Amino acid sequence: MRITRKLVVGFLAISVLALLITLTGPWAGARGTEAGAAPRCTRHAAGPGEAARSARPGDVVCFDGDLSRRRLVITKGGTPRQPIVYSGRYSGRGDTVNGITVEADDVVVEGFRAVRPRAPGIELTGRRITLRDNTVIRPKGGDGDGIRFFGDDLTIAHNTVRDTDNSGGRHADCMQTFAGDTPPSHRVRIEGNRCEQVDNMCLMAEGPNDGEGDGRGATRDFVIKDNFCETLRASQALMFEDVQNATITGNTFAAPTHHAIGLAIHSTGARVRGNTLHAGIRYEVGIDASSRRGYEGPEPGGAP
Repeated sequence: MRITRKLVVGFLAISVLALLITLTGPWAGARGTEAGAAPRCTRHAAGPGEAARSARPGDVVCFDGDLSRRRLVITKGGTPRQPIVYSGRYSGRGDTVNGITVEADDVVVEGFRAVRPRAPGIELTGRRITLRDNTVIRPKGGDGDGIRFFGDDLTIAHNTVRDTDNSGGRHADCMQTFAGDTPPSHRVRIEGNRCEQVDNMCLMAEGPNDGEGDGRGATRDFVIKDNFCETLRASQALMFEDVQNATITGNTFAAPTHHAIGLAIHSTGARVRGNTLHAGIRYEVGIDASSRRGYEGPEPGGAP
């Protein structure tokens, strides 16, 4: 085919038109925003109640009202292909909320900041939830946890939890899941988060058959990747009880705990590699006999 100037100009015009449609089309907002970028809001709401009434699958919801004195409770989700994005980046500095509760499927929550919220600072229950680029500082009351999660196909990425407090008998973890009166969790990805100055563990994960759960179902298939973990008072940074198939790679354990990772009560199929350990950590992995099946990683150094 002979390439002419008219053909080249026509091709460029079609390319520009396609790019404009991609950037401004009705599905553009459903992809959310890049870290730190201002959102392309498709719907504005004064608060979570208005958002629950008006939001539709694929929307990026931004809040115009002051949320700093109340908890952001999200009960409206989208679809697997078009989640609803709730963005705290509209103000340009991260909307301040008094904690976050998500009870919905197909939701993205990004860019919020919770300072001294009632613990847990953020709680997720549902399927296909993404929590990214949020900050929780000094959660108070309850057990002092920064983030709790329950459900399937969850992504917890690039969040920061800082200054959890064990005082008053609390066990103030950066992140926690369990399976009692809450559902067991499957296919959870925890990546690129920062747990800073955390009194208890960076992650406490308990399945339904750990002795305290309800004995129904299984907790399995976790990826714990590229997180920063600074736990100040616990014996280990990550603890798994009755959690199968955990992959733990590329994490930085920045405080001198007794050991970095505990695997107990049939936490089988764990894969551990490529983590960076503080010089004061005695050994990387502690494991019990019931968790040895399918284990791949450094030679365990002792008990979990």
